[in-house]
Amino acid sequence: MKKVVALALDGVMAFDLASAVQAFRHGPGKTGEPRGFEMRTCGLRPGPVWTPNGFELRVEHGLAALEEADIVVVPGIGIPTLPTPREALTALRDAAERGATLVSICVGAFILAEAGLLDGRPATTHWAYCDEFAELYPGVKVDPTALYVDDGDVLTSAGLSAGLDLCLHIVRRELGAHAAAELARWNVTSPHREGGQAQYIPEGPSARGADGGLAATLAWAVAEPAAAVDVSALAAHALMSERTFIRRFKAEVGTTPRRWLDAQRTARARELLETTRLPVEVVAAEAGFGSVTALRVHLRAATGATPAAYRRSLGR
Repeated sequence: MKKVVALALDGVMAFDLASAVQAFRHGPGKTGEPRGFEMRTCGLRPGPVWTPNGFELRVEHGLAALEEADIVVVPGIGIPTLPTPREALTALRDAAERGATLVSICVGAFILAEAGLLDGRPATTHWAYCDEFAELYPGVKVDPTALYVDDGDVLTSAGLSAGLDLCLHIVRRELGAHAAAELARWNVTSPHREGGQAQYIPEGPSARGADGGLAATLAWAVAEPAAAVDVSALAAHALMSERTFIRRFKAEVGTTPRRWLDAQRTARARELLETTRLPVEVVAAEAGFGSVTALRVHLRAATGATPAAYRRSLGR
């Protein structure tokens, strides 16, 4: 059981903290008990924590809780450039030295960077703060396009809902694709969003998506991967020409239809390999791949493993 500790400093953004709570403390089912994680929230000390969201939080633990953490989650604070208390920075550095995984949500990356834990590493944060972040911390390799960045023992996310994307990614990394998909369904969100922050950055009066979206077609493609065989099938379902559909898809999703389809098929194949004993040929077909060879190529690109090796490692 992995021990997760979220650090709630004064000014903590409640949504950021709640993203971690939904992933690591509240699992699917009526009992609400998550599998594989035990989560606590700490502050500088036990007691009230101020938020900019119109209410106060009360935490039961102080910084000593970080000493036992396997995963430390750092939500953002309302004014990300405010200096972080020295004892909190020290506790984060100590946790990193012990081998804990450090995770920031939204502008929580400012805190990790202030602690020196992002120097020389790739990272991201909310798109509106990327320029300021890069100016303050030139030693960090800022990626303003990513929803989240996994650099092994340090992970960072973009704003708000991207924090839940990152937490789901951690669940997938620790417990497998089936657990992440089950948790995503419980939270009524996508197990994996293809594309990056570019799709959410405002573009002025002609901002994308003003005249409708592709949600119904995306949902159909996920539910019926064998039917959503190519871009023409997606365009037909959306009642658009291929050219219009590709343009609209890039604007709304932030990637190409082909890349998105490949990502959904790979995610489905991983789930089937983990949770069933279906022959690989059947897995490839049910995931929407035209052949075992195509499945093998995409799975190796995503995980570095062949279907057989992946099943041996993570299959039930």
